[in-house]
Amino acid sequence: MHYIDVKDLTFYYDEEPVLEDISYYVDPGEFVTLTGENGAAKSTLIKCTLGLLTPRSGTVTIAKTNQKGEKLKIGYIPQQISSFNAGFPSTVLELVTSGRYPDKKWFSKLTKKDHQQVQKALEAVGMWEYRKRRIGELSGGQKQRISLARVFASDPDLFILDEPTTGMDEVSRGDFYQLLSHQAHHHQKSILMITHDHADIKEYADRHIRLVKKEDSPWRCFHMNS
Repeated sequence: MHYIDVKDLTFYYDEEPVLEDISYYVDPGEFVTLTGENGAAKSTLIKCTLGLLTPRSGTVTIAKTNQKGEKLKIGYIPQQISSFNAGFPSTVLELVTSGRYPDKKWFSKLTKKDHQQVQKALEAVGMWEYRKRRIGELSGGQKQRISLARVFASDPDLFILDEPTTGMDEVSRGDFYQLLSHQAHHHQKSILMITHDHADIKEYADRHIRLVKKEDSPWRCFHMNS
């Protein structure tokens, strides 16, 4: 079963063709990267996939259930999600813990497993020691990391990440790619990630989708295996 299945998608901005005849899929247990030069409409394709933009033609199918037959959970990180202002009142721990509430009612008591998942998520992005800091005190890169931790805390089946390593150094990026690879290959999560770091991610990803175009034509998909 595909968690994402896109067929013959074409998208226009006003009357300007941007994407044409795009077809791709992402399966459970698979770590897929989406690459392309600047202006390649990568974020546009992601938004069409999520239903945030409406394509001119084609079909987009997102699985309704995961492999266990439970409702599929999606964790989406758009570009520059880390733009919290300096007066944002929450602590790091409070923000990431809120990721455990999609399946619970607000004010319900979190379990030991919930708290363990939050700690694991913060440790995974190297932010556990900052858990008592206010969000507004953090740097842009640190805010990006806690945004990622909140998604990990929610334990989605499908991760859709738009340039999530912005602000990370080379070592942190490597650790993050290793974490995603582990989520896909050991926990059967599905990962679709936009990235410019095609070279250093190659050993972790299973498949690469590259948006390319000929002169004066819309962007199209080119699939590559690792």
